[in-house]
Parts: sequence; structure tokens; C-alpha cells
Amino acid sequence: MKTLTAALLVTASLVASTACVAASGRVYVRVGPPPPRFDAVLVAPGPRYVWMPGFYRWDGAYTWVPGRYELPPRPRAVWVAPHWARHPRGWYYVEGRWR
Repeated sequence: MKTLTAALLVTASLVASTACVAASGRVYVRVGPPPPRFDAVLVAPGPRYVWMPGFYRWDGAYTWVPGRYELPPRPRAVWVAPHWARHPRGWYYVEGRWR
């Protein structure tokens, strides 16, 4: 029983030390993301579709979200891909957006 309790405490401390939430609401991850994967870019489903590259999401661990095609919300809109930015507290995720 003591071994199980000790293992649970070690696991909980590792999870807690990997990421922290700042007052700004950002989640800082102490370990940077792995190198990006490169998805095969398939044929667009239509002439106006824009390829949105894949990215790593943080779910307690880095999880790859594959790229996809999407229609822009307006003509001449440009997709700014999501990315991870480094900060003294760790790494934080910057959402992708249409510009």
C-alpha cells in the first residue's frame, strides 16, 4: 500500500511540474514541443480551400493534430498557423487565426 501511495505522489508531482497556468490563463509547459511532423498535403476539395498545417496540442502531453483544408471566412483572408512560443516560464501555445 505504501508503494502505491508513493507511486501516486511521484506521478502527481511530475504532472504538476510539467505544466502550470499563469494568471493570464496561459498554460506554460516546461518541455518544448517535439519537431513538427509533415502531413501529406492532399488535393484540395475545391479552388478556394486553404491548407492548415498540423500542430502539437497540449493534453498533459504533446498530441499531434493533423493538417486539414478549410474555407477562409472572407475573400483574401490569410491563415496564420498556430505555434509554440518560448517564455521564461516555459512554452505556451499561440492559437492559429485568420488575418
